Amino acid sequence: MKVLIRKASPEDAAALLKIYAYYVKNTAVTFEYEVPSEEEFRKRISDTLEKYPFVIAETEGVPVGYACAGPFNNGRRAYDWSAELTVYTDKNYQNCGIGKLLYTELEDILSRMGVTNLYACIAVPEEENDQYLDRNSIGFHRHMGYESVGQFHKCGYKFGRWYDVIWAEKIIGNHFSNQPDVVNYNDIKNK
Repeated sequence: MKVLIRKASPEDAAALLKIYAYYVKNTAVTFEYEVPSEEEFRKRISDTLEKYPFVIAETEGVPVGYACAGPFNNGRRAYDWSAELTVYTDKNYQNCGIGKLLYTELEDILSRMGVTNLYACIAVPEEENDQYLDRNSIGFHRHMGYESVGQFHKCGYKFGRWYDVIWAEKIIGNHFSNQPDVVNYNDIKNK
């Protein structure tokens, strides 16, 4: 299967929303209860692209996954060198390496921007056989070099049950006493 990774645009909202809607309606991977409107999703893409990367994986011209970065901890200036990542693959393309391709692309872009720390917020089921959530995301992030740095207990409630959240971290850059500013995604070459 040939996969192309490209920059997303707001015009991709409908196709990407189809991927995301499955997770909202059927899983506790996201704690969002309602599927956002296409207009809201378009705005999310546009808002992200003002500073951060948002990329799509396509096969035969059809989006099969997407990933994006965003500000960590409400975007306060002292956190500029940290970013939170999100990835979703079409339910029919899980475990095909799409997530790895997307995260690898994001990590490369963020490194060129000057970001040093990456974070992922991962929902965790209490039971091994939870019908709405498995532990695949934890395994994926470990495989990608992320380490668990904290766990919040029963902080998310969806489908009538409580879920924990793990924060995972990956360091991709050097930390200096006189740290250079992070470059806006739109200002780096070969995005």
